Amino acid sequence: MTVPTLRTGPRPLPLHVAVQTLTWLSSLAALGPWRNGSLPWRPELAAQAAGVRARLNAVDPDAFAAALDRESRRRMAAFADGVVAYRRHPQRRRRAEAPRVWCEGSSRLLDYGGGGGAPLLLVPSLVNRADILDLSEKRSLAAALAGSGFRPFLMDWGVPRDGERDLTLGDYVSGRLESALEAVVDLAGRPAGVIGYCMGGLLAVALAQRRPESVAALALMATPWDFHAPGGARPRLLEAMAPGIALLLDTLGFLPVDVLQAMFAGLDPHLTAAKFRRFAAYGADSERARRFVTLEDWVNDGVPLAGPVARECLLGWYVDNTPQRLAWRVQGRAVLPAEVEAPSLVIIPGPDRIVPPASAAALADALEGAERWQLAAGHVGMVVGGGAPRMLYEPLAGWLEKVLR
Repeated sequence: MTVPTLRTGPRPLPLHVAVQTLTWLSSLAALGPWRNGSLPWRPELAAQAAGVRARLNAVDPDAFAAALDRESRRRMAAFADGVVAYRRHPQRRRRAEAPRVWCEGSSRLLDYGGGGGAPLLLVPSLVNRADILDLSEKRSLAAALAGSGFRPFLMDWGVPRDGERDLTLGDYVSGRLESALEAVVDLAGRPAGVIGYCMGGLLAVALAQRRPESVAALALMATPWDFHAPGGARPRLLEAMAPGIALLLDTLGFLPVDVLQAMFAGLDPHLTAAKFRRFAAYGADSERARRFVTLEDWVNDGVPLAGPVARECLLGWYVDNTPQRLAWRVQGRAVLPAEVEAPSLVIIPGPDRIVPPASAAALADALEGAERWQLAAGHVGMVVGGGAPRMLYEPLAGWLEKVLR
């Protein structure tokens, strides 16, 4: 009997374990200063802290410390149980791959339609697998659009090989993405609708500006634009990390997956532990356990970024906010949303720490005449969550039918 290979996630595991351990130890260490009022608090939390301290003073200190220690141990054990259960879960992805109709280097174009419907080019992010747009039988935007009569083509960027680690964002847009769009138009015999997700949405904006004759509509899902908008990543932290990031890129020539995963984890350090504690309580054969494993496999199967791309994204986009300042350039040409001629739709996520609503809304403001939707779902949930078919797939198909008729 073949024993399935154990998974490696959640990545990077040492970071997640360290966060749990430090939370435990710091909670115990803070008890004394918290009780006597010497623990510093931000001014806006002072009143809330005083109320908590009053309640804390009403209980036996030793009993409370023991209860805190027990709860910390319970949470650590539940997290560990969830990780072990995930790593050993027997489910593996078995979806048949759509036919490949174009390739260049490690990148491929997959055809989900094969019929005569209006062509669509789906553009995912460079930092995660394209599978998020075809995650499972019930959670596949590509398959849903094919079922609605369109002919979707999914851009699978692949993993940069040794000879591809010097690629820039301009190379990806003006080279691979434009070539893939040309292949779509040639196969379908008509201009295509372009759908960008997350980072892929920025590339799709540049594509629509550069190739107006080939882009009949532009839909952007959870696409950031103003990287200094409230609720987003911390540019000052990235700016402080810039010398270390530059040294890493100079040494390796690419940004490793675990470094990227650590940056995402920093947006909400306790999120991973909380979801694995919940997973520990699921039955291994339950449907929600299978959904969790499917999505978590995608999360942990990230893609390293080519060195120049990492510099442009982390330092150009996040630190210098080049898209919002109209200073981001593709092969020397400024990316200007106002020059996009195609009918445009901006789909804004609700509770999203990766792309805060204000960041995505800035792109809707920049695209003249763009329609905007705000969904009550997060960054990933909007495309693969339980409500995705009703909330996204069906309305998006309706909008595309209207503008591509």
